[in-house]
Amino acid sequence: MRVLVVEDDEETAQTVAIGLRRAQMAVDVATDGDGGLERALCNDYDVIVLDRDLPGLHGDVVCAELIAAGCRSRVLMLTAAGTTEDLVDGLGLGADDYLPKPFDFPVLVARIGALARRSHPAVPPVLRLGDLVVDTARRTAGRAGRPLELAPKEFGVLELLLASGGRVVSAEELRERVWDEAADPFTSAVKITISRLRAKLGDPPIIETVAKSGYRI
Repeated sequence: MRVLVVEDDEETAQTVAIGLRRAQMAVDVATDGDGGLERALCNDYDVIVLDRDLPGLHGDVVCAELIAAGCRSRVLMLTAAGTTEDLVDGLGLGADDYLPKPFDFPVLVARIGALARRSHPAVPPVLRLGDLVVDTARRTAGRAGRPLELAPKEFGVLELLLASGGRVVSAEELRERVWDEAADPFTSAVKITISRLRAKLGDPPIIETVAKSGYRI
């Protein structure tokens, strides 16, 4: 799952980003509206966490621009104001959810997960394939009754492949959806992660390499 956090308070933005990465998400950060809009239009994010009260390009304008551009990312709007009028205004702009500050971090993680399951297309909270079970809400996985200790990127790759329902997923798409913007596109990170994931999943193997195309379940 790839998330963009647009928050002008850099300390808050980095704190949120660190917490979401610990929750096995790939996270990019922008600290103003212009930077957030540019990243959102150039990358395929599952969820955009958008502070409403941004300097420069206001969060309301960013949200409206994303809707006008046909952006498929789900938008979770944050604001220090928590009145019913603010909630109605935020949702009226096209935001998919609204969370007043201050918020409990587990609530933020749960809201992001719920929104992500509604995108690209909708993903059920629990993905199953034979004896493999992946709980996208709790960010856990298991096979044949044993828990799988997956690193964040391994979990993200497995989640995306399962959600693709047998479709071939290219290395480029995996990198785009599972890694953040700091990832080096010229490394073999995807190949290494697939190899480690296969080892943890065990037999019988379920991830197939499709020559010159990518990977599929």
